Amino acid sequence: MHRTLADDLARLPDLLQSARDLAARELAGVAERPVVRLERAPEREPLPAEGAGGEAALTRFAQRWAPGLSGSAGPRYLGFVTGGATPASVTGDWLTSAYDQNVSGAAGSWAAALERETVDWLRELFGLGTAHAGAFVTGATVSNTVGLAVAREWLGERLGVDVSRDGAAALGPVDVLSGSPHSSVAKALSVLGIGRDRLRHVPVLAGNREAVDVDRLEAALAESEGRPVIVVANAGTVNTVDFDDLRAIAALKERHDFWLHVDAAFGGFAALSPAYAHLVDGLDAADSVCVDLHKWLNVPYDAAVQFTRRRDLQTRVFHNASPYLGLPTGDPDFLHLTPENSRRLRALPAWFSLMAYGRAGHREIVERNVALAHRLGEGIAALPGLRLSAPVRLNVVCFTLAQDPTQERVAAVAEAVAATGEAFLTPTVHDGTPALRAAFSNWRTDEADTDRVLAALASLPLGPALRKGLMETGVDRGEPAVDREGRAGDPGRVP
Repeated sequence: MHRTLADDLARLPDLLQSARDLAARELAGVAERPVVRLERAPEREPLPAEGAGGEAALTRFAQRWAPGLSGSAGPRYLGFVTGGATPASVTGDWLTSAYDQNVSGAAGSWAAALERETVDWLRELFGLGTAHAGAFVTGATVSNTVGLAVAREWLGERLGVDVSRDGAAALGPVDVLSGSPHSSVAKALSVLGIGRDRLRHVPVLAGNREAVDVDRLEAALAESEGRPVIVVANAGTVNTVDFDDLRAIAALKERHDFWLHVDAAFGGFAALSPAYAHLVDGLDAADSVCVDLHKWLNVPYDAAVQFTRRRDLQTRVFHNASPYLGLPTGDPDFLHLTPENSRRLRALPAWFSLMAYGRAGHREIVERNVALAHRLGEGIAALPGLRLSAPVRLNVVCFTLAQDPTQERVAAVAEAVAATGEAFLTPTVHDGTPALRAAFSNWRTDEADTDRVLAALASLPLGPALRKGLMETGVDRGEPAVDREGRAGDPGRVP
C-alpha cells in the first residue's frame, strides 16, 4: 500500500474529525455568509506528483476552494428550486460514503431493501397507490427521462413495435403534448430519440395561467386519430407553480389512448399539506411520476425518485443482459430499472430525514415555505418599482419591474441582489415578459430571512435609470461583492 494511503488509514479518525470540524463551522455560518460568490476562481494548479496526505489536502481545500463555494444550502438562496440539507440527511449522506454500497442489486447487502423501504415511504407521502413502483435516480431530469422511456416502450406495445430492440425510429413520428413543460422534458426527448420538436405545446388557461386548457388538450388528442400519444402534465410549473387538472386529464383516457406522465418535481410536495393537497388530486392516476428530492425534501444532491405503474415495461427498457449480473426477476434489481448499473445508496439521506422528522416535520417545512413566499409576494407588491407577474400560488414568487421590464434591466436587478450577498434569485420569462423568481424550499428559511430579501430589493434604484444607478455602485463594473474574509463588501451594495 502506498505510504500516504497507509498513513491516512491509520489516522482516519483524526482526518474525519478534522473534516467534521470544518463542515460544522461552515454549516453554522451558512445563514450569514454571502449567498453567492462573485470573485474569480483561483487559477488551475498542476496535478501533484506526490500526494500530501488527507490532512494537507483538507487544509489546502479550506484555504483555496472553500471560500468560493456558494451559500446555496442557506436560507436566502432563492434561485432555481434549491433545498438545503436537513441535519439528519447530512448524517445519512456521510454514512452513504462511509459504507460505500453499490446498490445495483440485492445480493450480499441490505442496501437494496433499505431503498425499497424508503421508496415505499415516499410513495405513501405523495399519495400514490401500491400499483406504483419506484426507484432512486440522480434528479428530475433523469426521473423525467426514465418515465418517458417507459412511455416510449408503451407506445411500441400499442403499435406492435419492440422499441428496446428495434429503436425509436421504428415508432415513426411521436406526439408529446404538454401545456408548460419543464426544459428537462425536451432534453429527455432528445436523449430518447423521439426528438425535441415532437413536443407540442398545448394552449394554457387564460388569465395569467400556466395550467393546460383541458378542452384544448382533448382537441389535440382527437387530432391523433386513434394513434397513441404521450401527455406530460405538470404538477407545479417552474415560473408560477401552476397545476394541471390531473383528475380531468386522467378522465380523458376514457376516450383517448395516451400515456400520462406527471412532472411533480417539487409541486408533488403539496400532497403533504391538507391545505394544498387538492392541487395534486389525481396524481395516482398517472402512468409515471417524477419527484425531485433534493428540492423540497431537503436532502443533499443528488436525489430524486421516479414512479411508474408499468415496471414490466421499465425492465424491458433498462434491463442489463449479462450472465454475471443475473436476469430480471419478478422484483428486479435496480440495475434493471434505471440508466445506471453502479448506484450509490442515495436513498440513505432520505431515509434518515424521513425517520428523523416524519410526515409532520416535512409538512411543516412545506407550509412554512409557502407562507414565506406569500409574505415576500405581499412585500414586493407594495414596492413601487416592482410588480408581481402572477399570483403567489405556492412557494415561488414571480415578479418583474413595474416600468420597462427589459431583459437587460431585469438581469441588472438579479446581479445587484446577488452582489449584496443577501440573496440569490434567478431570471425567467413569464407570459413573454422578463421576470425574476424567488423559490422557497429551504428548511432554514424564516421570516427574518424573507424580510432581508425584501430589504435588499427595496434598496435598489428601480426607476428608469436602473442600469446607470447600478454602474455607479460598482455592481456593473465587475467589482467584488465580498471582501477576502467573506464579509459583504461596500462596493457591491446599492444604497
